Amino acid sequence: MPASRAPWSLARGVLVGGAEALPGISGGTIALVTGVYETAVDGAGHVLSAARLAFSDRVAARRRLAQVQWSVLVPLLVGTVPGLVLTAALVAPLLEEHPVPMTALFLGMTTAALSVPLRMIGSRWTAGEVVRALGVAAVVFVLVGLPPQQLPVTYPVVFAGAAVAACALALPGTSGSFLLLTFGLYQPALTALNDRDLGFVAVFGAGMLVGLACFIKGLQWLLAHRRRVTLVLLTGVVVGALRALWPWQTEDRGLLAPTDQVLPAIGMALLGAALVLGLSALDRRGRPRG
Repeated sequence: MPASRAPWSLARGVLVGGAEALPGISGGTIALVTGVYETAVDGAGHVLSAARLAFSDRVAARRRLAQVQWSVLVPLLVGTVPGLVLTAALVAPLLEEHPVPMTALFLGMTTAALSVPLRMIGSRWTAGEVVRALGVAAVVFVLVGLPPQQLPVTYPVVFAGAAVAACALALPGTSGSFLLLTFGLYQPALTALNDRDLGFVAVFGAGMLVGLACFIKGLQWLLAHRRRVTLVLLTGVVVGALRALWPWQTEDRGLLAPTDQVLPAIGMALLGAALVLGLSALDRRGRPRG
C-alpha cells in the first residue's frame, strides 16, 4: 500500500474502534464499508497460523507472516485505540442523552452498508441464496431482540461472554458491545477498565483472544473458498441485526411504533446513510485500477 494510503488506513481504524465502543453498531460493518474487512480477516488468520507454527516450523511461520498486509493492518490497529477512547468520551454521552436520533443515525449507517456486500456479490441472486439470507436474518433478528440478562459476574462467565462478544467483532452487523449488554457484562467491563481491575481485564482479554482465535480461522477459510455464500450469509446477518438499531424500543427490547422525535430521527438516518455511502465511494475511488 502506498504511504499516501496509510492515513486512510489509520482513519479506518479510528472508525472501526469507535463503532465497537457503541452498543448496536458493528466495527465489522465499518470495516466492510471502508474496504478493509477481508484484508483484516485474512491477516488475522495468517497471524494465528504463524503463532501456531512458531515453535514447530519457523520457516512456515515466517511465510505466513509475509502474507499479511502489514501496511494496512498496522495503521488500522493503531487507529482503533483512539477511536475507542474518543467515542467513549464524546459519542457515548450523546447516545445516552439523545437516544432516538443517535440510534437512527446508526440505523441509517448500517442500512446503507448493505450496499457493500450486495455489490461484492455482484451477479443476480438465486432463489436459494435469498432463502439462506432470510433464514440467517430471521435467526439474528430473534437473537438481538432477547431482553438483557443479568448473569453472575464471575470469571468463567466473563471469559465466556468475552469469547462470544469477540466473535461479533469479526461479523458485520453484529456488535460486541450489544452482546455484552445482553449478557449484563457491558457496564461491569467498563467499570473494570476505568478502575484498572487487572484480574477482570486479564480474564476478559483472554476470553476475547480465544473467541477470535476459534472464529477467525473458519471465517478466513470461508472467504477464501466459499466467498459468495459467505457474503450472502453476512448480508443476512446485517439485515437481521438492524432490529437492534430501531430507535423506539422498550427496556426489554420490545419494538414500538415511532412516538417522538420522528423528523429528527429521519434526518439523522439519512445523514448516516449519506456518510456510509460517501465512505464507500471514497474507498472505491482510492483503490488502484487495473
